[in-house]
Amino acid sequence: MAKETKTARGGGVWAAADLLTPMAIRVAATLRLADHIAAGTRTTEALAEAVHADRDVLGRLLDHLVTAGVLSSTETAAYDLTAMGQYLCDGQPEGMRRVLDIEGALGHAELSLVQLLHTVRTGEPAFPQQYGLAFWEDLSADDGRAESFDALMGARLAAHAPAVAGAYPWGNLRHLVDVGGGDGSMLITILQAHPTLRGTVIDLPGPVRRAEKAIAAAGLEHRAEAVAGSFFDELPAGADGYLLSSILHNWDDASAARIVRRCADAAATTGSVFVVDYLGDESVQTEGDLRMLCYFGGRQHTLEQLRELAGSAGLETGSITPAGRLSVVELRARG
Repeated sequence: MAKETKTARGGGVWAAADLLTPMAIRVAATLRLADHIAAGTRTTEALAEAVHADRDVLGRLLDHLVTAGVLSSTETAAYDLTAMGQYLCDGQPEGMRRVLDIEGALGHAELSLVQLLHTVRTGEPAFPQQYGLAFWEDLSADDGRAESFDALMGARLAAHAPAVAGAYPWGNLRHLVDVGGGDGSMLITILQAHPTLRGTVIDLPGPVRRAEKAIAAAGLEHRAEAVAGSFFDELPAGADGYLLSSILHNWDDASAARIVRRCADAAATTGSVFVVDYLGDESVQTEGDLRMLCYFGGRQHTLEQLRELAGSAGLETGSITPAGRLSVVELRARG
């Protein structure tokens, strides 16, 4: 009898489809286990007391995290962080702990992916099937998750902002309106890189309050302001640039078209609408597309889909500028 060759279950399918390990890591992130271990709380008993968890069950979770390569164990029955586990500490540049936190906005939304079958069969988003409310309704009903969402989006925009600020000649504009600009992270970085440019953040009252503080902290009150408003309503006209940064993918096709139309109306014939998003990164495209669908009923647009969306608002594609993993697409009124 030939010697049996050992392979991963199903040729690796089981590992790719595993739900337990991802959930174990998310629970670790939610309980802030990495921060406790980094601070010297390293035994099961001490960790269980620190995070208010069942000692036996937490010990079993910790042992699996060792198997998963997130933790290592010592001869003294204590745990250390591996290189991977370090990323679950607060303050890491990519902010993974907050992203994975089940009690935060994105971690909460991620659990709705168990309803993907419903989405595939019906075309409907998974989030309402899981929670009984649409994503934005759920966010409005929970201040903690709303603050988490704003902070996560602000951090993501801040991470991409330097590449966006340097990719396009924003200084050729007089006034840029960041539509749905959150806490102002993107606009502030662009203004700092282009000292002749003026800017306005438009968003709901909560993000606007944070944007006002951020603008003041950056010393940009003389060139920037934050105004409460909705991108579904009429926008202030007269600026020569209207920026939609990671906005359109959060909405269904009809809502996205309405947002673009509002920007087009405000830009009229003399201004441009700028869309900043993942448009050429296939590693993000398919994953992000399904997530946007499940969370919001949204879509991660391809360039062709963006052209169709722009066309419905009387706009056409102008320049397309790479900005790190993102792209800056300029849309102008049809000539």
